[in-house]
Amino acid sequence: MTTSERTPLGAPLTVLAAATATHGTGRDEDIPLPKLPGFVESAFSPLVFEVAARCLTARPCDGSRTAVVLAALTGDTTTADLASSRMVSGRVHNPLLFMQATANSVLGHLSREFGITAQTFSVSTLRDAASELLDMADLLLEDPELEHVLVVGVELGGGERLDAVYRDLATDGGLPVPALPAGAGRSAALLLGRADTAAVPTPAAPPVPPGSLQRLFDLAAAHRNETESHAHQ
Repeated sequence: MTTSERTPLGAPLTVLAAATATHGTGRDEDIPLPKLPGFVESAFSPLVFEVAARCLTARPCDGSRTAVVLAALTGDTTTADLASSRMVSGRVHNPLLFMQATANSVLGHLSREFGITAQTFSVSTLRDAASELLDMADLLLEDPELEHVLVVGVELGGGERLDAVYRDLATDGGLPVPALPAGAGRSAALLLGRADTAAVPTPAAPPVPPGSLQRLFDLAAAHRNETESHAHQ
C-alpha cells in the first residue's frame, strides 16, 4: 500500500505514499501487533509507527523538510486505562506507561528513526480524521521550508475510558459509535506534498463517528488502486 506514484486529492495536495494496518479487528487484513522497543500492551504506538515507517521507507524524504501530524480522538486510552487501574489498585507506578500514554512519545521515536527535524503535532479531533489531517497538511505546506507532510490517524477499540467518551458524545450530538473490539486498533498514513494540478472541489464527507479513520482508509485504497492501474499500463 505504498508507492512513489502521485494521487491528486480534492485539495491542492497529492498522495506520495500510503499505508494502512489493522490489528485484532477480526478482518482478513489484520496483522500481528508489530514490536516497538519501549512500548508495551497497547496497539496505539506500534500501529502508528508501522504505517508511518512504510510511507517513509517507500518514499524517503528530507527530514528537515517533512512535518508529521498524528490525529486520534482520545489518544492511547489502552495505556492510560492500564496506568490508572494500577494506580487505583495501589500497585507501583510504572513510568514507562506514563511516557507511552502521551501520543507525542511515538512521534519522538519516529523522528529519531527517520531523522525528522521539522514540526511534529498530535491532535484530537471530533471530525473525521482525514478532514482534520488534510487541513493541517494544507496549512503546513504554506511554509516554503516544508516539502512534505506525513499524516497519521489511529483508532483503538473499546475500553472503559473510550466507552465513557463515546457515551458522552452520543448523548450530546447523536453521533454513531464505532464497533472495534477491545484490544483492537487500526491506523492509516498518507505522505503528502503539493499537487501539480489545480484544486478540484470535493463533495462533503458523509457522517462518520467522531475521529473516524474511514476516509483515510478510502484515500489509501484509492491511491493503491491508481498505482496498480499505472503499473498495468
